[in-house]
Amino acid sequence: MALTKQARRYRIKKRIRKVVNGTPDVPRLSVFRSNKQIYAQIIDDLSGKTLVSASSLDKEIDAKNVNKTEQAAMVGKLIAEKAKNANVEQVVFDRNGYLYHGRVKSIAEAAREGGLKF
Repeated sequence: MALTKQARRYRIKKRIRKVVNGTPDVPRLSVFRSNKQIYAQIIDDLSGKTLVSASSLDKEIDAKNVNKTEQAAMVGKLIAEKAKNANVEQVVFDRNGYLYHGRVKSIAEAAREGGLKF
């Protein structure tokens, strides 16, 4: 029997998380993509805390009437800004089982342009 989309993504996610871990020095930039919104978090896995978060539901992004890929780019820039304010310069990117394509790629490239290194 074929896997569902969610089960397939979960398997890929587990495979990625074996390698990708966030530390206090180099936290993890995790991306979650729903059908309508996109969310990004910078996480320290050792203490289990979210250091910085941003999403397409934030007021400055939600007010603009743009497509989802452009929204993701705005979230990437916003997370990079917030990370700089929290003294985070380098992260490891966790695509969370999604393909590095479309909105996930857009958020990653915008975060790099904003000054995050990964």
